[in-house]
Amino acid sequence: MYRRGSLQDCEGVYRLICEMEEEALPYGIFKEIYEENIRSGDHIFLIWEEENVPAGVIHLRFERQLHHCEKIGEIMELAVSSRWRCGGIGAKLMRAAEETASEEGSPQIEVACNERRTGAHRFYMREGFEKSHGKFSKRLNLPD
Repeated sequence: MYRRGSLQDCEGVYRLICEMEEEALPYGIFKEIYEENIRSGDHIFLIWEEENVPAGVIHLRFERQLHHCEKIGEIMELAVSSRWRCGGIGAKLMRAAEETASEEGSPQIEVACNERRTGAHRFYMREGFEKSHGKFSKRLNLPD
């Protein structure tokens, strides 16, 4: 079963996101951002537990967007532990995200997904998403 994430879920969410990203992110910064997101009211984390530990998480951000003229839900992260992958947790979290978006008054959910995650692309297509946009990124060299 899923539940809403809380401040106490930070370490579990951190482990899931690091596994998804295939790198250890700086925990102090991660925790600061996670706590900001939880407190903001615009972000919702849904946690799926197995054996009393987070096995999956979907992070949603809601905002009213000018180019849609409505409130849009965006999946910021969807991560399922490799231990429980291919067991339907991702699909269950997606259903929960759709219910949550509906409750939030959002008629649409969007997701940007790294091009190298071809398995995730297939998952989103199976879940009814259409590939309609490209996303471009540019890393800036900020002064120290």
